[in-house]
Amino acid sequence: MKKHGRLLLGISAVLMAVILGCLLFQFTQYLGVLLILFFLSLALGVRSHRFFRGFSFTILIFAAVVASLYYPQLFTRIGNFDLKNLIVPLLMIIMFGMGTSMSLKDFYGVIKMPKGVLVGVICQFSIMPLVGTGLAYISGFPPEIAAGIILVGCSPSGLASNVMSYIAGANLALSLTLTAVATLLAPLFTPFLMKLLADQLVPIDFLGMLWSIFKIVILPILLGLAFNRFAHGKFPWLDKAMPIVSMAGITIIITIITAAGRDSLLTIGLALILVVLIHNMCGYLFGYWGSRLVGLDKKSARTIAFEVGMQNAGLASGIALEMGRVATMGLAPAVFGPFMNITGSSLATWWRTKSEEQKE
Repeated sequence: MKKHGRLLLGISAVLMAVILGCLLFQFTQYLGVLLILFFLSLALGVRSHRFFRGFSFTILIFAAVVASLYYPQLFTRIGNFDLKNLIVPLLMIIMFGMGTSMSLKDFYGVIKMPKGVLVGVICQFSIMPLVGTGLAYISGFPPEIAAGIILVGCSPSGLASNVMSYIAGANLALSLTLTAVATLLAPLFTPFLMKLLADQLVPIDFLGMLWSIFKIVILPILLGLAFNRFAHGKFPWLDKAMPIVSMAGITIIITIITAAGRDSLLTIGLALILVVLIHNMCGYLFGYWGSRLVGLDKKSARTIAFEVGMQNAGLASGIALEMGRVATMGLAPAVFGPFMNITGSSLATWWRTKSEEQKE
């Protein structure tokens, strides 16, 4: 670990001690600032550690969430401009970036690995929607918040699952193919499943949701694919910039949603976190063992576990906004995003370590 990394981790340790002291003596005036500084120093500190650097982005998300909880006015409106209006454009930029990193070769996996793709798609659009529906109705949450849990389950996988498959040494080609196929199927499957499973909680406009997903996902990805096809290699700075832009966009989206739903989140926060974690872990568990039961190898099963357990929470947030319910339906996606990165990183690291030990 580099010297500056140790220094930052030392600062974060001191800040945590101060935070605990403030809580002990009920001196909470500057608690928000201290928590933000703690997460920022911790995120920057772990970046210098080879094993923990994968958690730095998630820790930064926690810093952003704390900021939006303590100072929501900074993330709801600037002058007369409502910051919620940034969510859909940011999602479209992120999806464009996803398109620029893809090519038609990513879809050849459907031909090369038909069984893996079929199993993955079936698991993707069955396990998480059904588990989410069960949790939504059992939780006793208000209807719109419960519908947000189902919405997360009905969304496709995102780029995070590809990263975790890479870290875990799983079947990366299958992961890329599944993400691409699930994303293209989302405009049809997500509205259909929401209409089927969540219509009793909130009214679902099938065609309206289909158009929203097509606008947010398919059009930007098609533009990204076209850009990659005709301008590949001509703008190398774009390849470096898009991951940073995507991470920044996700962070901004989560802070806006957290600020918008602050009151509801403070009321049911811990219960929602528990439900989201159960949902996420069930995705890994059923995705892995479901794949193994039908005869897929361990690498492919691990890939499908990530594809099922790690959903495109940003897209779910955008759909909630399009429905005019970002402060309620958008809460579950806002919580799901950071926590799936923690669990996904941990699982990927454990599987990679296990694979390395078996090779020795």
